[in-house]
Amino acid sequence: MNDFFKDLMESASEAVEISQGRKPAARITRYELPDVKAIRKKANMKQNEFAQAIGVSSSLIQAWEQKRRIPTGTYLKVLRVIERNPEMVNLFKIV
Repeated sequence: MNDFFKDLMESASEAVEISQGRKPAARITRYELPDVKAIRKKANMKQNEFAQAIGVSSSLIQAWEQKRRIPTGTYLKVLRVIERNPEMVNLFKIV
């Protein structure tokens, strides 16, 4: 248990040093944000159609397209699927 606490405290100290810029991070992971407007257009849909198909509001689609909000979680995954295969949007439509 003592070794675990020591390791935990060292990790916390290192995190503080990195956040204060005194030490570089060992690894930085960056993700490219999806271009929601391009994905929607590739699916050949209007904002309200696309919103209804994936189960969000038209205003959220608009906010994503204007970069005022960022898609996360499941919606980010759904957008990536549609980006690669635009016809997949039809699987998400609620009839």
